[in-house]
Amino acid sequence: MSRPSFAGAARVATLEWLLYRRLWLTNLLSSFLQPLLYILGLGVGVGSLVDRNTASTGTLGTGSYVAFVAPGLVITTGMSLASLDSMWPVMGALKWNRSYHGVAATPLDAVDIVAGHALKMVTRCIAACALVAIALAMFPDTRSWGLAPTVVVAAMVGIAFAMPTMAIAVGTTSDGVFATLNRFVFIPLFLFGGAFYPLSQLPTVVQWVAKATPLWHGTTVARQFTFGSVNWLELVGHLAYMAVWAVAGAVVATCRLRQRLYP
Repeated sequence: MSRPSFAGAARVATLEWLLYRRLWLTNLLSSFLQPLLYILGLGVGVGSLVDRNTASTGTLGTGSYVAFVAPGLVITTGMSLASLDSMWPVMGALKWNRSYHGVAATPLDAVDIVAGHALKMVTRCIAACALVAIALAMFPDTRSWGLAPTVVVAAMVGIAFAMPTMAIAVGTTSDGVFATLNRFVFIPLFLFGGAFYPLSQLPTVVQWVAKATPLWHGTTVARQFTFGSVNWLELVGHLAYMAVWAVAGAVVATCRLRQRLYP
């Protein structure tokens, strides 16, 4: 397997951004408005109810519920955005607009296509999650220096989900599998992955399933940053685990893509 070059990945990422240029402004605006509405709803509504319980402070490990939720909101944005962009757009590049076939006709290889998609996901996650962080910084309870590194962690979580999802998209010819992924993987993770309440409140089996995914690891690191209590040894372990998901997914995606493009 050949190694990806940054120049080749940049060319593929540029192509993907050109194909995406008609939608970027709308998506970026929604990346700002949606978390703003979440924070208003959680802070004014659910948060006020949770904060009335004097036992909640010890369970959440922070002063307010909205402060607990804030880093999870940034991380889930990275997961949702990267996973969705690695489903239908990847299938479209192979089956409908066949842009990957056009790239394959050049000196670029399948590994450059996968690396280019990863590069696009990194930049898009950083841009979208930065807007989420800006929305959170507007409120005293969620304003923290830790929001800046949390954006980077969210991009890593995005790649950790994007690469395995791309491997699935490359290996299927029907988009029906994407609805299954959303229904039974990403939506349950969004709800039960530790972003909106502690995993200790869930059954043990659910806790272990959630901890096996990059979402929990990313949310844990993000909360350490926003709470101002970083355990650097644990942080390295969490980031390494997410990197394993990203690299393994990229390897499988590259092998499958090469089989599709060069039968």
